[in-house]
Amino acid sequence: MADLSGLNLLRNDPEVAARLIAEAEAGDMDAQYAAGLVYAEGRGVEPDLVQSYFWLTRAVQQGDEDAERLRRYVASRLSEAEFADAKKLVRLAAQAAHQAGTPPIDRRKH
Repeated sequence: MADLSGLNLLRNDPEVAARLIAEAEAGDMDAQYAAGLVYAEGRGVEPDLVQSYFWLTRAVQQGDEDAERLRRYVASRLSEAEFADAKKLVRLAAQAAHQAGTPPIDRRKH
């Protein structure tokens, strides 16, 4: 589980952002939520709502209800082209996981 204790104080700290993103890539649901927040607000990275939506979707797929609320907000700020890009990232990640033999976890089904 990602250590998010200092997240509310995180401002423009690329090292902390990189650590959280690495943990998100490893599948940590809390880090995926944090990566979505980091990208939405530009905390240590350039703001990127497409990446934010992607990471929040990954957290939602694991059952994170807070991520669902933030993802709806982020989606409302995306242009149609950005939304299409975000959905493409989600689809590509699902395809890569399937090809690797490890489909994404969807804890909502359990």
